[in-house]
Parts: sequence; C-alpha cells; structure tokens
Amino acid sequence: MSPLFPFLTFALLVLGSVAPRAVAKPNVLMICVDDLKPLLGCYGDKTIKSPNIDRLAARGVVFDRAYCNQAVCAPSRNTLMTGVRPSTLGIYDLGTNFRKAAPDAITLTQHFKQQGWKTEGMGKILHVGHGNREDAASWSVPHWPAKSIYYALPESRAASGLTREEALFDNKSAQGLPRGAAFESAEVPDTAYGDGQLAEEAISRLQATRTTPEVPFFLAVGFVRPHLPFNSPKKYWDLYDRAVFPLPERRTPPEGAPSYAPQFGGELRQYSGIPEQGDLPEDLQRTLIHGYHAAVSYMDAQLGKVLDELDRLALTEQTIIVLWGDHGWHLGDHSMWCKHTNYEQATRIPFMIAAPGTSKAGTHSPAMVETVDLFPTLLELAGLPAPAGPLRLEGKSLVPVLRDATTSVKDHILHVYPRGARLGRAIRTATHRLVEWKVPGASPDTAEWELYDYVNDPLESKNLAATQPETVAKLRALLATHPEAKPQWSAPAGPESAARPKMDRDAMFTRRDTNADGKLTKEEFLKDQPDPDKAPARFALFDTDKDGALSRVEFVKGGKP
Repeated sequence: MSPLFPFLTFALLVLGSVAPRAVAKPNVLMICVDDLKPLLGCYGDKTIKSPNIDRLAARGVVFDRAYCNQAVCAPSRNTLMTGVRPSTLGIYDLGTNFRKAAPDAITLTQHFKQQGWKTEGMGKILHVGHGNREDAASWSVPHWPAKSIYYALPESRAASGLTREEALFDNKSAQGLPRGAAFESAEVPDTAYGDGQLAEEAISRLQATRTTPEVPFFLAVGFVRPHLPFNSPKKYWDLYDRAVFPLPERRTPPEGAPSYAPQFGGELRQYSGIPEQGDLPEDLQRTLIHGYHAAVSYMDAQLGKVLDELDRLALTEQTIIVLWGDHGWHLGDHSMWCKHTNYEQATRIPFMIAAPGTSKAGTHSPAMVETVDLFPTLLELAGLPAPAGPLRLEGKSLVPVLRDATTSVKDHILHVYPRGARLGRAIRTATHRLVEWKVPGASPDTAEWELYDYVNDPLESKNLAATQPETVAKLRALLATHPEAKPQWSAPAGPESAARPKMDRDAMFTRRDTNADGKLTKEEFLKDQPDPDKAPARFALFDTDKDGALSRVEFVKGGKP
C-alpha cells in the first residue's frame, strides 16, 4: 500500500464535505420578493443593509444581468410559474388569471407536485387581487395568503375603513375612499406586518418537513416588501441617515423617447401625501428612497430568520435555494417611480441560485438571463422532464452557468410592456436595448422604436433609434426570431356579453368634467382611474388633435375614427 493512501483518502473525505454531491431529489426553497430591484450589497451597493441576501449570494451564483419578462406583478409571476413569456400567454394586465388563456397549463410547482414533491405556497407567489386569484392546482395544501397593504398606525390610514389603494387591489371602486400613507415607521415588532408573519409561517412549515424526511419539499415563500406602502418597523428606518441618499442623476425622460413610453408614478400617486401630478418635492423624494431602503432591510431580516432555520434543521445541503425579484423599481430616475416601463430600472432584477453540488459558492455571472429560464433550470437540477402540458417552456436551463459562471446560454433576452393598444417588445443584449412599439399583429413598418446604448449611455439619456439605423437593423433581426406577440386575452363574445349594458361614455365625460368647461384635462382624466399605469397612454390615444385636453367627442370616441 502506498504511504500516500491514507493522506489521499483523508483529502477526498475533506473535499467531499466541502463540495457535496447533488441530491437525487432535492428540496427547493424559492424566495420571491415583490418590487425588489438589485439595490443590494451583493450587487455592489454600499448604502443598503442586506446582510442576509448577501450571505445567500455567497452560497451560490449571482446573475448580474437578470431581467424580468414584464415589469408588473401578475404577468411577471405568470412567467415564473408557467415557463412562458407574457407575449405567448397574451396576458399583460393585473386582473386576467393565466388559466383563462391556458386552462390546462402545468405550473412549475404543479409539475413538482405531480413528480412526488410536497409543494407549499405562502405569501405573494402568483398575483392575487385586482380580480385575479390563487391557483389551487399548484399546491399540495391550500396557499397561505398575505396582503401587502397593512398599517400599524391609525393615522396612516387617514380614516377608518377601506382605503383607496386597498379597494383598487381588491378590484373595488375607489371613488370617494381615503388614501392611505405611502410609508410608515412604527415602533412595532416585525410580526406587526405581513412579512414578519410570513417568516414565522415559513419556519413552521420547514419544521414540519422533518416529520416526513422521505418526501422532498418545494416551499415557495413570497415576501411583499419593499412593495408600497413602505411600512416597516422603525428600527429598520433607523439603519439609515436620510441625508446620505442622493437624488437620481437623470431626472427627465430619455430625449427622443415616444411620449407614451415613460410613466410618472401613477401607482405611487394613489397614496396620501403624494402630489397627483408633477415632480415630487426633493424632501419627499428622499423620504421615499429612505422608506424603500428600510423596507428592503426589513424583508432581508425576515429572510434571515428562514435561512437560519433551514441551517438549524440541517436541510441546507439538500435544498436548492432561489431568490428572485419579480421586477425592478424606478426610484425617481427619469422622474419615474414604481415599475411599469421597459427601461433598465424597471426590468433588471435580483436573481441568485444556490444549488448544492452544482453551483460554485460566491460567484457572479455576467450571462444574460430572464425569469422564463428558472422553470427549466429547476427541472434539470431535480432531474425532471419537461411537463406534458400544452405550453412549451420558452426558457433555457441555467445549469451550465451554475457549473461555470463564465459561460452563457443566450446572447439576449426579451421583455414587454403595454401602452394602450400598443405593445413595447424589447430585446436586451449585453450592450443595447431595442424597443418596438406597435399594435400586436401589425406590420413592423408601423412601429416606433427606442434604442439605448448602455456602454456609452448607461443612464438612458437619449433614444438613438433615429441616428443608428445599422444597430436597429441588427437588433430587429434578433427580435424577428421570436414569435409575434399575442394581443391581450379577452373572453370570447357570447350571449352574456351581448346582454351587458353598454358603457355611457357621454355621462362619464360629464362626471369627469368637474369644472364643466367642456374639456377634460389630463388630471381630470387620470383621477380615480383603476389602472393608473395604463391610463396615461389611453389619454394620449384619445387626444387625437394633440392639444393636451379631451373634447367630449374625443372622449366618447375613445381614439376610434
């Protein structure tokens, strides 16, 4: 026997303990976070306090160029769960349930359930509200709900009863209801808000898995912060000095962009204390930026509790951990707030995977990746086939990138955002973004274009489409490799729709024309709209003479000839 044999045996044992083999039927812990942009320590930010997300990042691969497929909650989460893009489902709004367009779809967790995993969902996974609902077929046990809008202080609600934003979330009329505050700092425990309660429930579910260790679990945990309102315990606000927050460098829309492409914070303007139009005062901007940071740190602390319990139960080495943000968030850049655009701050997301035995801990990947890639990635990691449902998965497995962070599986990603009848279909490469604005199905010759160069103009200061036709042509060729987008799904016409009373737009005009001058200003038009992100584009479509106001005829015709 060689004298080196004992040493080699010991070395192999040590290496085996450092780099465990992939588990045959791994558990999955999927962390979904609402409105979280990659404003995190692991993405290089020096101000944010995100120690628990950062330690998760240190366990796996961080994707530095990850993007959602649409920067709004429901369509982005539909993509996560169905494995197809919004342009394939034909769902771009908040209220249309994905099963209306694809009733026989097999979701990510539904497929794992069918293959023997116990799937449990809690918090915000799919979008619930605005008329949308949860999906019972996706879970082994009933989904545990969470609501994003909750106030600990009575004065934050502005009045008793349902607030305006709660009504909009629940698909009820907001007319005449009070506005709740856009932020709250209260001396309360973490469990006073939904994410603290969610962390406790997730811990309880993890503990319960020890009673059936032979059954792999897929636990989906959906944190709602930093979604508005920015309500967090005071101790998280106290982590920051508001004076250190700089205001965005670029505070005007991109030069040469179509008038309908930007947005100006319609979601934020549903809350009290926020001007209904125009720029926000600088002091208020800093408070909102402060509140967003506090909300991220609050959510991060709750995640830390879940990760601690996973470690305590000795489940970490058998569990794939994913952290995914549904979209980014404008924090005043370009005078924009919230999501609802095709621009970088709305579409870039935090995304990381720690897969024991596959991913190399603490690495960053420059690969272009998108939400639609997670479904096939988890299938390959778990050794599962693609589902046999009617939808063909559109993403690519990222397992090669997890094994070697310097490699890539695609050279561009695709995302969309609607504005009225138009759809902005965007190609994002490592250096550029091209956006095609047109009605789905119409000729590309009818499109308006946006082009941005992130090497030379990372702040998206100017639309270059008119001055760089060669680059536009190159990216149009990439876009042409993807199927044409479907229009927004709508229910087939039937006797019940024919019996529905026709909307009296003339009477609606009279109600909105509060000063009875025979014109609707943009402010009058936008007031109390149930879809504030889409309403500005609708105003531009109705304003056929482009004088900045709507006549009764323009409003009644609604942009039609």
